[in-house]
Amino acid sequence: MKFGYFLNQNNRHLKKPFHEVVQEGRDIAEYCDSHGWHSIWTTEHHFGHEGFEVCPNPGLMSVDLAARTKQIRLGQAANIVTFYHPLRLAEDLAMLDHMSGGRLEVAVGRGIYPRETINLNPLADVANQEQNQEIFEESVEIMLRAWSQEFFEFQGKHYQFPHPGVKFDHAMSPAEDHFQDPDTKEIRKLALVPRTLQQPTPPMWQVIDSPRSIKFSAQNNLNGMFWIPPTDSMVPRFEMYQEEASKARGQDVPYGHGLALVRDMFVTETMAEAERLASGGIIDYLKWVCHYRGLGNHVFPGETLPETEGKLDLLSYEWLHPRNLLFGTPDYIAEKIHEMKEKLNLQHLLVWSNFPGVEHEAVMNSVKLFSEEVMPQFAEDDSIIAAAD
Repeated sequence: MKFGYFLNQNNRHLKKPFHEVVQEGRDIAEYCDSHGWHSIWTTEHHFGHEGFEVCPNPGLMSVDLAARTKQIRLGQAANIVTFYHPLRLAEDLAMLDHMSGGRLEVAVGRGIYPRETINLNPLADVANQEQNQEIFEESVEIMLRAWSQEFFEFQGKHYQFPHPGVKFDHAMSPAEDHFQDPDTKEIRKLALVPRTLQQPTPPMWQVIDSPRSIKFSAQNNLNGMFWIPPTDSMVPRFEMYQEEASKARGQDVPYGHGLALVRDMFVTETMAEAERLASGGIIDYLKWVCHYRGLGNHVFPGETLPETEGKLDLLSYEWLHPRNLLFGTPDYIAEKIHEMKEKLNLQHLLVWSNFPGVEHEAVMNSVKLFSEEVMPQFAEDDSIIAAAD
């Protein structure tokens, strides 16, 4: 099994100078790099004065981590592509792939918070889900073409590249008919410089959950990344991806392949210590994200939540823990991971532990204990997964 760290940076309660938040991310990345972790994933959110999610540029954070690490792969979960000009984002990530020696993993997303989408790109506001989806799909296709083709073009509803009618006439750039009309000098195709070091593209992921997003990622040869639902509730999602990917590719895609699962993790010597140190942080964070999402994604198959006065009244550590938390002793967490392997044929597990308000020393102790006492129990999986990939 490949283990990745989900570096969802925050600065709530403790209110540190931002350079300390950055340094804590470096500490985690440098440790994981030297202790057998496959990847580390930075996140993207904007305008988060509350302190829950404070990294606005996962690519730039990845550049910093690339300079401080040697082998760990560098992912962004996710680049919110609807916030960017797709060619500028493609250029930035291609640069990162070269600067990291080909260690780039790219995850893409659409954006979920209204105050982010409307202020960064009004055309991609989540209030208009169909248009947001259209811009997302066009942006992803543009990036893939720009990375994989020496000269590319794209004609869509929202983007056209090259822009029609543009001429370029320079003696040092002789026109060739595969990218320019030699007579009129009108540009027919563009060339991205640089293209990614990994060809035709770096590994591509999409953060997914809904049937629509699962089908899109599977049909477009994107790996899928899930987060919240309990393991038993993940089974039909994994099955849907497998079915759609197999149909789209014209061959059987093994169950569980191309998928990753994010889990909230805190390892300590006792179950009680994990609850004491980190339960407040994860509940605080989930109250933030579930304000929009509700608790429906946390249910077991066939479960109906009771009616409550407030939509988050059920959210407590006791209610949450058996559903999706890897909180507790190394043996408890290893048992839960073995369950995910058995039911999901899980190949990629990403874990997050730097929760709001949890001291950095406690976070690092948990990461170290996971590395030393949990990961070795799955070392025999490495050669199997490598061969399958």
